[in-house]
Amino acid sequence: MGNSFGKLFRITTWGESHGGGVGVVIDGCPPRLELSEKDIQPELDRRRPGQSRIVTPRNEADRVQIMSGVFEGQTLGTPISLWVQNKDARPEAYSEMADKFRPSHADYTYQAKYGFRNWQGGGRSSARETIGRVAAGAIAKKLLKLNYGVEVLAFVQQVKNIKAKTDHEKVQLQHVEANIVRCPDPAAAARMIRLIERMRKAGDSVGGIVQGVVRKLPAGWGEPVFDRLEADLAKSMLSLPASKGFEIGSGFSGIQMTGRDHNDPMRVTRSGKVITQTNHAGGVQGGISNGQTLYFNVAFKPVATVMHDQLTISNEFKNTTIKGRGRHDPCVLPRAVPIVEAMTALVLIDHAMRQKAQCG
Repeated sequence: MGNSFGKLFRITTWGESHGGGVGVVIDGCPPRLELSEKDIQPELDRRRPGQSRIVTPRNEADRVQIMSGVFEGQTLGTPISLWVQNKDARPEAYSEMADKFRPSHADYTYQAKYGFRNWQGGGRSSARETIGRVAAGAIAKKLLKLNYGVEVLAFVQQVKNIKAKTDHEKVQLQHVEANIVRCPDPAAAARMIRLIERMRKAGDSVGGIVQGVVRKLPAGWGEPVFDRLEADLAKSMLSLPASKGFEIGSGFSGIQMTGRDHNDPMRVTRSGKVITQTNHAGGVQGGISNGQTLYFNVAFKPVATVMHDQLTISNEFKNTTIKGRGRHDPCVLPRAVPIVEAMTALVLIDHAMRQKAQCG
């Protein structure tokens, strides 16, 4: 039902946090694309747990295996199935969850919907599900770069009240990967890391903002009305665990401007390229890309699991308390960066294929 995403480049993710593994089936990938695990693994390494002192210590290598759809190093045009085995699952750490609902988790809502739930690590509602998205996104990113020259990038812009000083036009991957919080502003990154470490020691958590950037995006991608490019991006980002807000271009800050100030004046260069002198629109107008840099923000809430007693209810709907246990991120942002990139790439490659199918 709600486990598939995309129209022409379509993915279906599967698996639970503490089951045998997680993965994704990709349908619609063009044939003859050179593809191996080496194209996918680096993105999963950026997402995996245990990669630094400010993320969950769960020890998973997250090694991807291509199960179908690739022969002699090339895609066949048939469904591609990718699998990552769960090796460091510790379901016993969640035994109390069998009888109690964790505050601000999906425990109660899954129970309300299905009348039954996998309480081991949250099951399907766990962020471990995003492995499939990142694996599929790696393929989408390769197609975008190879066929269209499109660059997709994301980085941590803010943690709690610590804001980075960045220029999304200039940030490069090496700047993002230069520190464990994935913030391209070294001074802000150092403060963010100290804050996250304090939260971990205090058994608490913090949230923040990840900014996504797309460069060299052609004009004309997107659809009018219901399938607007920014609408599909918003849906993709708000489908991520812990995401609570999305804005593109000037976003909510645009309400402080007048129409005259907010409009993006248009010019034509000597080479005949259409440009805008400002980019408050964020690269999209009328749901269709205008050829300028696309940029947006995604807000992530503080992680719901905290190591303190909290009020909750039992399966029998009686008032009780629960204390967080298990291994959890004190802040999702560092690991959310490659997930935001993946979902961006999945939206864009789907629209690229739709554009080619309709307009040639």
